[in-house]
Amino acid sequence: MVNRSIVMSIQTLNHPSFLVGVVFRNRTNTTQYRTRSSNSSISSVLLTDDSGNFEEPRSSNSCLMLSQQNTIGVIGGVSVLSTLVFLEKLACWGSRNGKQCPPFVVCSDPVLSKALSLHDSFPSTRNRMDHIKLNQELMIQNLRHKRDILHQSGARGLALPCHLSHAWHSEISQDSSLPFLHVGDCVAMELKNAKMKPMHAANTVRIGLLTTDSSFVVCYYKEKLQSQGFEVVLLDKETEEHILIPAVEALQRKDIEGARNLLRIAIHVLLVRGVNVVILASDDLVGILPHNDPILRKCIDPMDALARSIINWAETTSKVPGK
Repeated sequence: MVNRSIVMSIQTLNHPSFLVGVVFRNRTNTTQYRTRSSNSSISSVLLTDDSGNFEEPRSSNSCLMLSQQNTIGVIGGVSVLSTLVFLEKLACWGSRNGKQCPPFVVCSDPVLSKALSLHDSFPSTRNRMDHIKLNQELMIQNLRHKRDILHQSGARGLALPCHLSHAWHSEISQDSSLPFLHVGDCVAMELKNAKMKPMHAANTVRIGLLTTDSSFVVCYYKEKLQSQGFEVVLLDKETEEHILIPAVEALQRKDIEGARNLLRIAIHVLLVRGVNVVILASDDLVGILPHNDPILRKCIDPMDALARSIINWAETTSKVPGK
């Protein structure tokens, strides 16, 4: 029976947390190695060889490198929880049909969440948007720093499981030669490959989009989806203010049933407008509904598409001769 384990590092000296490894094994036998160096920003590492076996650390520098050309680098975004959820998706998709999950390395820290005051209550969303605008440079620098750490640690392809951070995808990827997947491209390509037909009398396939960070997220999803010929449908402002925002407010009050009912209404509003599917482009919205809720058959979690795409990159790269 396949067991699953994720070994997380302990954050020390204000350095980013760091994780390296393969998370699906037939036997769970994890060993955590701690490195202490005034020049290293890595607090803890877990290494695997090409067969997925755990290695003993060699030197203080060499033990921080993965050598596989299909090593995935995961840049932790604003939410640590979202990063953990993405690792689970990575493990599930990477280990399907009995395959070995590709090697990966992850770097995450709480700096962005603290700077953006994301632990404030949802009624202060306007203030949160102001915080984001004022701290854009901090976000970009933080994410680029994590990108560089991952590159130095052996990552050869990058994924960023954070809707908000993708608003600065081009800035984060500047001066980097690594493939860096964009969640909007991943979703758009999967929808295009699905070859959906327009609903009712519509001339084009309509895609619904729900997000709680509309000022930053809507723009790039619209661009990516429209480039593939889709029409993007959003909630009108009144419905967003009286249905979607209260759904998240209810969730924060731990009114789970209220949050679910309001989110179902928001999704239904878009379905009535003739959309084929609804993209849940927010960590606040994904997970509100129970996994067996029938309405989820009409919804997409973009991070599933991102996980599948980066796994496909890793599997394709591992088959290239000479790599």
